[in-house]
Amino acid sequence: ADTVEKHFLDSLTLLPVIRQYSLDKERSGDEGGSLLDVGTGAGFPGLVLATVLPELMVALIEPRQKRVSFLRHIIRTLGLTNVQVTDQRIEPGQAWNGPECTFVTSRAVAAVDTFLPMIEGVATEKTVVIMMGATDEEASPEKKRQAVAGWQCLEERKFLLPFSRHPRILTLLQKVV
Repeated sequence: ADTVEKHFLDSLTLLPVIRQYSLDKERSGDEGGSLLDVGTGAGFPGLVLATVLPELMVALIEPRQKRVSFLRHIIRTLGLTNVQVTDQRIEPGQAWNGPECTFVTSRAVAAVDTFLPMIEGVATEKTVVIMMGATDEEASPEKKRQAVAGWQCLEERKFLLPFSRHPRILTLLQKVV
């Protein structure tokens, strides 16, 4: 039950966000949707979201070859056609050669002040960045303000996991134009 909650259910907390912001983009004429999961590890949250949202194109970024092989095996086994895995690391200042992303997310890869510079070349002003965290106390208010320079906080969603009641927070950010 612990694994189901901490990995699968936690990954599914992004579902309402993706549905809401995808609808907003469809209304504005930006059809489709794609998610870039940076440092996906065993596929959380990207692989889980790809299984429940077949219309969402998902790109999993993972630098460790062993995990990439595992992910490719799972994708083949499940017959998923909306997922691609790339064995690379996203670095600050790195140009992104992939398609424009509707969403960029990460789970336990880096603090917000480290993560935002990492994805600078990936995110556009239309991209919604979804930071997943255990609590909102992971960064001091001053550190958060500095981290969000050049970024707009769209919203923060706080909730508790259903069984353990552990706190979680989703922070949604977008580049300021």
